[in-house]
Amino acid sequence: MKKINLSVTGCMGKMGQQIIKSSNKRKEFKLVSFTESRVINKKILGIKISKNDIGSFKKTDVIIDFTVPKCTLEVLKFATKLKKRVVIGTTGFNKKEEILIKKFSKKIPILKAGNMSLGVNLLMYLTEIASKSLGNNFLSKVYEVHHKHKIDYPSGTALMLGKGIANGKNKSLFSMIGKKFLNKKQFPYSKKINFNSIRKGEVIGEHEVSFSSGKEIIKLNHESFDRALYSEGALTAAKWLMKKKSGLYSMRDLLNFK
Repeated sequence: MKKINLSVTGCMGKMGQQIIKSSNKRKEFKLVSFTESRVINKKILGIKISKNDIGSFKKTDVIIDFTVPKCTLEVLKFATKLKKRVVIGTTGFNKKEEILIKKFSKKIPILKAGNMSLGVNLLMYLTEIASKSLGNNFLSKVYEVHHKHKIDYPSGTALMLGKGIANGKNKSLFSMIGKKFLNKKQFPYSKKINFNSIRKGEVIGEHEVSFSSGKEIIKLNHESFDRALYSEGALTAAKWLMKKKSGLYSMRDLLNFK
Protein backbone atom coordinates (compact mmCIF):
# COMPACT_ATOMS: atom_id res chain seq x y z
CA MET A 1 0.00 0.00 0.00
CA LYS A 2 1.34 3.40 -1.03
CA LYS A 3 1.63 5.64 1.99
CA ILE A 4 0.08 9.10 2.12
CA ASN A 5 2.75 11.78 2.60
CA LEU A 6 1.59 14.14 5.32
CA SER A 7 2.59 17.66 6.37
CA VAL A 8 1.51 19.16 9.69
CA THR A 9 1.40 22.94 10.06
CA GLY A 10 1.40 24.56 13.50
CA CYS A 11 3.34 21.51 14.64
CA MET A 12 4.19 22.99 18.04
CA GLY A 13 0.55 23.66 18.96
CA LYS A 14 -1.73 21.36 20.95
CA MET A 15 -3.48 19.95 17.88
CA GLY A 16 -0.30 19.85 15.80
CA GLN A 17 1.35 17.69 18.46
CA GLN A 18 -1.70 15.45 18.71
CA ILE A 19 -1.89 14.94 14.93
CA ILE A 20 1.79 13.98 14.83
CA LYS A 21 1.24 11.51 17.68
CA SER A 22 -1.84 9.94 16.06
CA SER A 23 -0.44 9.78 12.51
CA ASN A 24 2.78 8.19 13.74
CA LYS A 25 0.66 5.23 14.92
CA ARG A 26 -1.12 4.75 11.59
CA LYS A 27 0.58 2.73 8.86
CA GLU A 28 -1.10 4.49 5.94
CA PHE A 29 0.64 7.81 6.66
CA LYS A 30 4.23 8.99 6.29
CA LEU A 31 5.16 12.25 8.01
CA VAL A 32 7.29 14.32 5.63
CA SER A 33 7.29 17.87 7.02
CA PHE A 34 6.43 19.94 10.07
CA THR A 35 6.03 23.68 9.83
CA GLU A 36 5.53 26.81 11.90
CA SER A 37 5.02 30.43 10.87
CA ARG A 38 8.41 31.34 12.34
CA VAL A 39 11.85 29.72 12.38
CA ILE A 40 12.26 27.13 15.17
CA ASN A 41 15.58 25.33 15.55
CA LYS A 42 14.16 21.95 16.59
CA LYS A 43 13.45 18.46 15.25
CA ILE A 44 10.43 16.18 15.73
CA LEU A 45 10.88 12.48 14.95
CA GLY A 46 14.15 13.41 13.25
CA ILE A 47 12.46 15.92 10.94
CA LYS A 48 13.57 19.53 11.19
CA ILE A 49 10.78 22.05 11.74
CA SER A 50 10.65 24.42 8.79
CA LYS A 51 8.96 27.72 8.10
CA ASN A 52 5.84 27.80 5.93
CA ASP A 53 7.20 28.08 2.40
CA ILE A 54 6.78 26.32 -0.92
CA GLY A 55 9.75 24.01 -0.30
CA SER A 56 8.20 22.64 2.89
CA PHE A 57 5.24 21.14 1.03
CA LYS A 58 6.79 19.83 -2.20
CA LYS A 59 6.92 16.17 -1.07
CA THR A 60 3.54 16.06 0.63
CA ASP A 61 0.18 14.70 -0.54
CA VAL A 62 -1.98 16.29 2.15
CA ILE A 63 -1.45 19.20 4.55
CA ILE A 64 -3.31 19.21 7.87
CA ASP A 65 -3.69 22.74 9.21
CA PHE A 66 -4.76 23.64 12.77
CA THR A 67 -3.32 27.14 13.13
CA VAL A 68 -4.75 30.68 12.85
CA PRO A 69 -6.58 32.22 9.84
CA LYS A 70 -3.59 34.28 8.64
CA CYS A 71 -1.36 31.19 8.61
CA THR A 72 -4.02 29.01 6.96
CA LEU A 73 -4.41 31.43 4.05
CA GLU A 74 -0.62 31.52 3.65
CA VAL A 75 -0.52 27.71 3.55
CA LEU A 76 -3.36 27.62 1.00
CA LYS A 77 -1.37 29.85 -1.36
CA PHE A 78 1.53 27.38 -1.34
CA ALA A 79 -0.81 24.38 -1.57
CA THR A 80 -2.58 25.87 -4.59
CA LYS A 81 0.71 26.45 -6.44
CA LEU A 82 1.76 22.86 -5.75
CA LYS A 83 -1.73 21.32 -6.25
CA LYS A 84 -1.79 19.78 -2.76
CA ARG A 85 -4.83 18.77 -0.72
CA VAL A 86 -5.55 20.57 2.56
CA VAL A 87 -7.52 19.62 5.66
CA ILE A 88 -8.42 22.76 7.64
CA GLY A 89 -9.26 22.53 11.33
CA THR A 90 -8.45 26.19 11.96
CA THR A 91 -11.30 28.33 13.29
CA GLY A 92 -12.03 32.05 13.62
CA PHE A 93 -12.29 33.01 9.93
CA ASN A 94 -14.19 36.16 9.02
CA LYS A 95 -16.57 36.42 6.05
CA LYS A 96 -13.86 37.73 3.68
CA GLU A 97 -11.50 34.87 4.62
CA GLU A 98 -14.27 32.31 4.09
CA ILE A 99 -14.75 33.67 0.56
CA LEU A 100 -11.00 33.34 -0.12
CA ILE A 101 -11.05 29.69 1.02
CA LYS A 102 -13.89 29.01 -1.46
CA LYS A 103 -11.76 30.52 -4.22
CA PHE A 104 -8.81 28.28 -3.35
CA SER A 105 -11.12 25.24 -3.34
CA LYS A 106 -11.85 25.76 -7.04
CA LYS A 107 -8.24 24.74 -7.71
CA ILE A 108 -7.50 22.14 -5.00
CA PRO A 109 -9.49 19.72 -2.77
CA ILE A 110 -10.08 21.26 0.68
CA LEU A 111 -11.93 19.75 3.61
CA LYS A 112 -12.76 22.38 6.22
CA ALA A 113 -14.45 21.68 9.55
CA GLY A 114 -14.75 23.65 12.77
CA ASN A 115 -14.68 20.26 14.48
CA MET A 116 -13.40 16.90 13.20
CA SER A 117 -15.37 14.77 15.70
CA LEU A 118 -17.99 12.30 14.45
CA GLY A 119 -20.14 13.09 17.50
CA VAL A 120 -20.04 16.85 17.00
CA ASN A 121 -20.90 16.56 13.31
CA LEU A 122 -23.82 14.31 14.24
CA LEU A 123 -24.83 16.96 16.79
CA MET A 124 -24.84 19.61 14.06
CA TYR A 125 -27.03 17.38 11.90
CA LEU A 126 -29.49 16.84 14.78
CA THR A 127 -29.43 20.59 15.53
CA GLU A 128 -30.48 21.32 11.96
CA ILE A 129 -33.33 18.81 12.17
CA ALA A 130 -34.49 20.23 15.52
CA SER A 131 -34.35 23.82 14.25
CA LYS A 132 -36.39 22.95 11.18
CA SER A 133 -38.94 20.91 13.15
CA LEU A 134 -39.43 23.42 15.97
CA GLY A 135 -39.81 26.41 13.67
CA ASN A 136 -40.07 30.06 14.73
CA ASN A 137 -41.96 29.38 17.96
CA PHE A 138 -38.67 28.39 19.62
CA LEU A 139 -35.73 30.72 20.34
CA SER A 140 -32.20 29.30 20.43
CA LYS A 141 -28.75 29.82 21.93
CA VAL A 142 -25.35 28.07 21.94
CA TYR A 143 -23.09 27.49 24.95
CA GLU A 144 -19.48 26.28 24.76
CA VAL A 145 -16.53 25.65 27.11
CA HIS A 146 -12.85 25.38 26.12
CA HIS A 147 -9.45 25.54 27.79
CA LYS A 148 -8.10 28.90 28.96
CA HIS A 149 -5.52 29.04 26.13
CA LYS A 150 -8.12 29.20 23.34
CA ILE A 151 -8.19 32.72 21.89
CA ASP A 152 -11.09 32.87 19.45
CA TYR A 153 -14.72 32.92 20.55
CA PRO A 154 -17.28 31.66 19.82
CA SER A 155 -15.45 28.45 18.96
CA GLY A 156 -15.55 27.05 15.44
CA THR A 157 -17.74 24.24 16.75
CA ALA A 158 -20.19 26.71 18.33
CA LEU A 159 -20.43 28.49 14.98
CA MET A 160 -20.96 25.14 13.26
CA LEU A 161 -23.90 24.51 15.57
CA GLY A 162 -25.15 28.02 14.89
CA LYS A 163 -25.00 27.20 11.20
CA GLY A 164 -27.08 24.09 11.92
CA ILE A 165 -29.75 26.28 13.54
CA ALA A 166 -29.63 28.73 10.62
CA ASN A 167 -29.77 25.95 8.00
CA GLY A 168 -32.88 24.56 9.69
CA LYS A 169 -34.56 27.92 9.14
CA ASN A 170 -33.21 28.33 5.57
CA LYS A 171 -31.18 31.36 6.62
CA SER A 172 -27.47 32.21 6.51
CA LEU A 173 -25.40 31.99 9.70
CA PHE A 174 -24.16 35.58 9.32
CA SER A 175 -27.74 36.88 9.27
CA MET A 176 -28.59 34.88 12.40
CA ILE A 177 -25.63 35.70 14.66
CA GLY A 178 -26.75 37.60 17.75
CA LYS A 179 -24.69 38.63 20.77
CA LYS A 180 -21.37 36.97 21.65
CA PHE A 181 -20.76 36.66 25.39
CA LEU A 182 -17.56 35.62 27.15
CA ASN A 183 -17.48 33.94 30.59
CA LYS A 184 -21.06 34.82 31.53
CA LYS A 185 -22.87 32.68 34.12
CA GLN A 186 -26.16 33.19 32.30
CA PHE A 187 -27.14 34.57 28.89
CA PRO A 188 -30.50 35.14 27.18
CA TYR A 189 -32.35 33.51 24.32
CA SER A 190 -32.94 35.68 21.27
CA LYS A 191 -34.72 35.71 17.91
CA LYS A 192 -31.16 35.53 16.58
CA ILE A 193 -28.57 33.08 17.95
CA ASN A 194 -26.73 34.23 21.08
CA PHE A 195 -23.44 32.58 22.02
CA ASN A 196 -21.73 32.23 25.40
CA SER A 197 -18.09 31.09 25.54
CA ILE A 198 -16.41 29.93 28.75
CA ARG A 199 -12.60 29.75 28.93
CA LYS A 200 -11.27 27.84 31.92
CA GLY A 201 -8.69 25.25 32.96
CA GLU A 202 -7.73 22.60 30.42
CA VAL A 203 -11.23 21.68 29.21
CA ILE A 204 -11.04 19.99 25.79
CA GLY A 205 -14.52 20.92 24.66
CA GLU A 206 -18.16 21.11 25.76
CA HIS A 207 -21.00 22.31 23.51
CA GLU A 208 -24.73 22.72 24.06
CA VAL A 209 -27.58 23.93 21.86
CA SER A 210 -30.79 25.01 23.59
CA PHE A 211 -34.24 25.70 22.12
CA SER A 212 -36.94 27.39 24.22
CA SER A 213 -40.61 28.16 23.58
CA GLY A 214 -41.01 29.78 27.00
CA LYS A 215 -43.00 26.73 28.09
CA GLU A 216 -40.34 24.07 27.48
CA ILE A 217 -36.63 23.77 26.75
CA ILE A 218 -34.93 21.24 24.50
CA LYS A 219 -31.15 20.72 24.83
CA LEU A 220 -28.64 18.89 22.62
CA ASN A 221 -25.08 18.54 23.91
CA HIS A 222 -21.67 16.97 23.39
CA GLU A 223 -18.60 16.65 25.61
CA SER A 224 -15.05 15.74 24.50
CA PHE A 225 -12.64 13.89 26.81
CA ASP A 226 -9.65 13.22 24.55
CA ARG A 227 -8.01 15.48 21.94
CA ALA A 228 -7.17 12.35 19.91
CA LEU A 229 -10.84 12.45 18.89
CA TYR A 230 -10.03 15.44 16.66
CA SER A 231 -6.71 14.22 15.31
CA GLU A 232 -8.21 10.86 14.31
CA GLY A 233 -11.01 12.72 12.55
CA ALA A 234 -8.50 14.94 10.72
CA LEU A 235 -6.52 11.89 9.56
CA THR A 236 -9.71 10.19 8.34
CA ALA A 237 -10.48 13.40 6.44
CA ALA A 238 -6.97 13.45 4.92
CA LYS A 239 -7.34 9.87 3.68
CA TRP A 240 -10.84 10.56 2.29
CA LEU A 241 -9.65 13.73 0.53
CA MET A 242 -7.07 11.76 -1.49
CA LYS A 243 -9.86 10.50 -3.77
CA LYS A 244 -11.57 13.84 -4.27
CA LYS A 245 -11.39 16.45 -7.01
CA SER A 246 -11.10 20.19 -6.38
CA GLY A 247 -13.85 21.53 -4.15
CA LEU A 248 -14.74 22.60 -0.63
CA TYR A 249 -15.85 19.67 1.51
CA SER A 250 -16.97 19.21 5.11
CA MET A 251 -17.11 16.35 7.59
CA ARG A 252 -20.77 16.10 6.65
CA ASP A 253 -19.71 15.11 3.12
CA LEU A 254 -17.30 12.54 4.53
CA LEU A 255 -19.92 11.07 6.86
CA ASN A 256 -22.56 11.18 4.09
CA PHE A 257 -25.23 12.88 6.19
CA LYS A 258 -28.11 13.80 3.87
